Amino acid sequence: METYGKILLIAMPIFILLVLLEKLYGWYRGKDTVRYMDMISSLSSGVTNVVKDVLGLTVVILSYAWLYERLALVHISNSWVVYLVAFMAIDFKGYWVHRWSHEINIFWNRHIIHHSSEDFNLACALRQSVSEMLDIFFFMLLPAALLGVPPEVIAIVAPLHLFMQFWYHTQHIQKMGWLEKVIVTPSHHRVHHAFNPEYLDKNYGQIFIFWDKWFGTYQEERADIPPVYGITRPAHTWNPIKINFQHFLLMLKDAYHTQGVLDKARIWFMPTGWRPADVLDRYPVEKIEYLYLFKKYETPATTSLKIWVGVKFGIVAGLISYFFATLANYAFYDLLLFGLFVFLTIYAYTELMDRSKRAPVWEVLASALGLSIIYRMGGWYDMEKYVSIAGQLLTLYMLVSVAVSLYFTYKSPARIDEEINTFSV
Repeated sequence: METYGKILLIAMPIFILLVLLEKLYGWYRGKDTVRYMDMISSLSSGVTNVVKDVLGLTVVILSYAWLYERLALVHISNSWVVYLVAFMAIDFKGYWVHRWSHEINIFWNRHIIHHSSEDFNLACALRQSVSEMLDIFFFMLLPAALLGVPPEVIAIVAPLHLFMQFWYHTQHIQKMGWLEKVIVTPSHHRVHHAFNPEYLDKNYGQIFIFWDKWFGTYQEERADIPPVYGITRPAHTWNPIKINFQHFLLMLKDAYHTQGVLDKARIWFMPTGWRPADVLDRYPVEKIEYLYLFKKYETPATTSLKIWVGVKFGIVAGLISYFFATLANYAFYDLLLFGLFVFLTIYAYTELMDRSKRAPVWEVLASALGLSIIYRMGGWYDMEKYVSIAGQLLTLYMLVSVAVSLYFTYKSPARIDEEINTFSV
């Protein structure tokens, strides 16, 4: 937990900076692929994911260490070979887990957040799941365990493998010549994120594209078919926590409403999107049929609101950086409270982005928790060692957040219309 937090302390600012640079580059080239509110939503999703991971809130059913200790047949002595084997094993596992996440109903819920953006850019790469509370796929690393790849090597290679999947989420890099035959490129991954019928459920590879070619899931990007990004059942929200559980809640409702006993059980393991026949008409859900006609999700947003949610995200990111740097100093209970505060804060300001009337309620809950932490600890996680009035500043911030949330929620619609589009991001 502590080691991963230190890695993220370095990696997170780099990713955020690259997202902002991509937006600036898009402005400069006249092809801005990063919508402001979508970017904030994506970055917020990334924050929820890393907080969950650092807190270790995923239960591993069968750990790699268990496989290694009991099943290793040999032990590779050559250092670079063992890292290569680990990397290939992780990428092979990644292909199949990724594929199953697209093809099996229950597993789609853990992946839907990554595809929920209706844009394709570096920011959407950070849309990662918080609904993945159970990891059952370590058995896919059996080849590495049999070859004696130590768990500590897997622990080093796995984050590197994950971070290497960031760069190809962009529309600014076109086809890359002979590399298209070996690695996953932006062109390959644009296909994967599109829901055009020709592109749907293709190119599952994470680093190497040859898995798709070998297992029959490869599709080249075609100049005559521009990719349309998103999911066939649009999320219609900026709130990443809601998106994480939308598909699961739909399956849960369908399992409850269907009359078929067999359908109640099999809905979880049927192909993604399958619904029992007797609920299709009674409980319809929106599904995009004419992909070139659908409009991307947008909400009314004034200049001041955009600035405010940007400030909110910036404060959250700063607090999380401090959290990663000092988490070894606190009991797990205190870390959980911090994680809950972050989740409530993100829920609150993304509800505000959605123009939800419930946004102030969530802001009150987040601020109440934050203030209770300050009262209980006599400050904010010992931040007073570095900023003497940190507790007072954060208290003021939380009170102001409630007031600002109320202001934007109940602001005059005429005033909103007057300010709309004055801040072109």
